[in-house]
Amino acid sequence: MPKNPLGITARMNALSLMLITPEFYRVRRLRPARASKIDHEPALFKMKPEVMQLDGLNIRIATSRKPDRPTVLFLSPLPQSILCYDAVWAQLSDDADLIAVDLPGFGRSEGGSDYMTFAAQSAFLEKFIDAMGLSDVHIAAADIAKPVAMHYVIHRNHKAKSLLVGDGPGILPSSDGSLIRKIVGSGFWRTMVRLNGARTFIAGAFQLGYLHYSPKRDEVEDYISSYAGRIDQVTKFFKQYPEGCADLTANIEKLKVPVQVFWADEDAFLNVENAHHLHKHLPDSSLHIFKNCGHFCYQDKSSEFAQMMRNWIAGGYSSIG
Repeated sequence: MPKNPLGITARMNALSLMLITPEFYRVRRLRPARASKIDHEPALFKMKPEVMQLDGLNIRIATSRKPDRPTVLFLSPLPQSILCYDAVWAQLSDDADLIAVDLPGFGRSEGGSDYMTFAAQSAFLEKFIDAMGLSDVHIAAADIAKPVAMHYVIHRNHKAKSLLVGDGPGILPSSDGSLIRKIVGSGFWRTMVRLNGARTFIAGAFQLGYLHYSPKRDEVEDYISSYAGRIDQVTKFFKQYPEGCADLTANIEKLKVPVQVFWADEDAFLNVENAHHLHKHLPDSSLHIFKNCGHFCYQDKSSEFAQMMRNWIAGGYSSIG
């Protein structure tokens, strides 16, 4: 049997963490036997990543340009990279002008601890969109990219036509799962995450975040390469959640583009109540809840996710309010 790239030690460490995470037991009960297990078949990615220079950094991007179609920009989540959108990317390739970027310090893009705030990330995003010559762009941002996209529209000279955001931190009060509460609120837990390293971090995320999807081996190896040696700086992003979310909460009325809010009903990191809370505070928003779905909804329900995006960019964004 092919060797698991996460390794036995990381998987055992992750399981130990799961055993003291109450949400894990519900996820495990709902998940089919093979889901979340690594698929060793070749990935055959439709996305073709490349590297560009921006802000003095090597930044990984992918493009599938069709200038006559609506422009969609995917922002990377954690602990993944832009490759997590590959199935959605393939389904949208005939309908949209596609760009994806690993945000600095995440995925395979360079970037240090000075990028680990919503503000620093949104400042970079402004530079990236300008450097790519984008305008009227639909920004798809899950997980840690969600507050970055929101901050960008609220505080920057933005070029967004709409946002598609979900499954990540946003406005307060936040309904958090037990693991997020620990990592955000406790220096001890952030130290434990740092000491256990990237493989344990990723293995734990898979156990808690997937109900249906089985990640490809090539995909997992990309995530490991993305975060090896820099989980410490990633924990700094969690540390600033309260301050960053307080800013978004205080300025949410300035977010005036149409927003597609999406969430998984079985999200064990950030509870689905957050979706309803954000939707209520955004007058120009639509809400899509993925049923029987884990945190990584763009993979757990990739066909439904792609259809949601297709409907939105085809005109759904203009019909709300």
